[in-house]
Amino acid sequence: MVVWVFWLIAAGVLFVVEMMTLTFYLLWLSIGALVAGLLSLLLPEAILFQVVLGSLVALGLTLFSKPLVAKFRNSRGFKDTGTDIVGRQGIVTEPIEPGRYGQVKVGGDTWTATSLQTLGKEDVVRVLKRGTAIIEVELWGARTDGMGNCCSSSCCSSGVHWINSQNRTTAAGWRSGTSW
Repeated sequence: MVVWVFWLIAAGVLFVVEMMTLTFYLLWLSIGALVAGLLSLLLPEAILFQVVLGSLVALGLTLFSKPLVAKFRNSRGFKDTGTDIVGRQGIVTEPIEPGRYGQVKVGGDTWTATSLQTLGKEDVVRVLKRGTAIIEVELWGARTDGMGNCCSSSCCSSGVHWINSQNRTTAAGWRSGTSW
């Protein structure tokens, strides 16, 4: 098989994986592989030169894009929709178990989510922290000890009840069979 085909396949695979991770690092590697592939059309026997040039392009794009992205993010009028998500309320759309991912709708956006607690569909949750594409949530109003265990069974003044392991609030209201 011709060398440029390998570079093209590598660039394509890296690009597809980048679309799933949204980190931009694999995008630069993909572009580096594409440049190496173009070079292999001109110099098919210079494999070491192809690897070095592709690596330098990927490294250069990574190093020089950091300041540009930082400048863009700090510019007037830029708003990252994910930065103000921590502390907001959401609704579980796919159940979440500890160690497994589920889905949570916060505002108009659906996020992949994880939790230290078992959460059912339609549970009302609060966003604790946000990663690149995954958020960590807990039951809305739950006071936990950091391990997902509830610390209180009292009620707060806003009408949202503190949650214990048997009772939960849901988007539709109180779960049937719940007694306070």
